[in-house]
Amino acid sequence: HGPVPGGDPGVGGWHLQGSLLGLQVLAYNRHTYETVAQRLVITIVPAPGDEPPYQGEFLVGNRNVEELLPAAAREIFLQATAGVWERDDLHVINVTSALDRGGRVPLPIEGRKEGVYVKVGSHGAFSPCLASAASPQSRFRCSLGQQPLASCYDTFAPHFTIRWCNLTLLQVWPSPTAPGPAWGSGVLEEGGDFQPPTEVPPGDLLPGYLVTLLVPLAVAALLCLLLGHLMCCRREGV
Repeated sequence: HGPVPGGDPGVGGWHLQGSLLGLQVLAYNRHTYETVAQRLVITIVPAPGDEPPYQGEFLVGNRNVEELLPAAAREIFLQATAGVWERDDLHVINVTSALDRGGRVPLPIEGRKEGVYVKVGSHGAFSPCLASAASPQSRFRCSLGQQPLASCYDTFAPHFTIRWCNLTLLQVWPSPTAPGPAWGSGVLEEGGDFQPPTEVPPGDLLPGYLVTLLVPLAVAALLCLLLGHLMCCRREGV
């Protein structure tokens, strides 16, 4: 028997108390109709480690997505990224196939890969190398078919082929969250009386009723008169 949202936590409902979620589950035996109650208290805590404010997305051209999903392959990629980022607190945020970003399916030729977008995050700022590779000057050189302005040593080679013209650098700052509602016990406090809302005086519905009734009747009468005039007074020979 599941909980009733908004109900009393003492009778099978749930409520929030700060960071605690109280849940009572009721079950019954179909043969003996015996009931059993089990109360669960779940502590709600934020996810470990907030989202890093500095995020870089690299396009690996010589890999498929399944090749970068194992932890060992991602660790090798992070070690290569640390050489150009100059940080040791990097971790992989997301791995996405280039086909999901509108990339073309590679030809069935040996060595052709679909490409993988790997997003890496850190709490430290971008290195001058990464900032130079993603600068407007580098974007302009990429539009001309030239290599971007990457002044540092490419530590990804020879394991990973990075398409530097597709490098994306993001700065994500946490947005302030409004405090949530304060949940009570669901039981009226002692001495408190329920105050129903004030009664609304009844409105005068007669004018609206007359308009709704008389307007169609008047239009119908005019149409009947017009039709009778056309049939009786506009006939040939009359």
